[in-house]
Amino acid sequence: MNWDTDIFHKEDFEVELLEETTDLRNLVVYNDDVNTFDHVIDTLIKVCGHTAEQAEQCTLLIHYKGKCTVKVGSYEELSGMCTALHDKDLSADIE
Repeated sequence: MNWDTDIFHKEDFEVELLEETTDLRNLVVYNDDVNTFDHVIDTLIKVCGHTAEQAEQCTLLIHYKGKCTVKVGSYEELSGMCTALHDKDLSADIE
């Protein structure tokens, strides 16, 4: 019996199982012509728990690229955040 081989296969199985049971989604915020930089930054800090620096970087990406993934998680984790972003008049979706 080769212990290294047995351990390797067990780790492969655990990784495959984790990938099958975890359905990660992206919470994406889109650019608009309405909201200010400060409003988007403040909202990302309050709703998504971003640091000021994270929120500023995401806001710049939203502005220049048209959209930015602001959070990754399960649909259940992100749906409340998406609703809160909508309530703050941001355009967001879970992809």
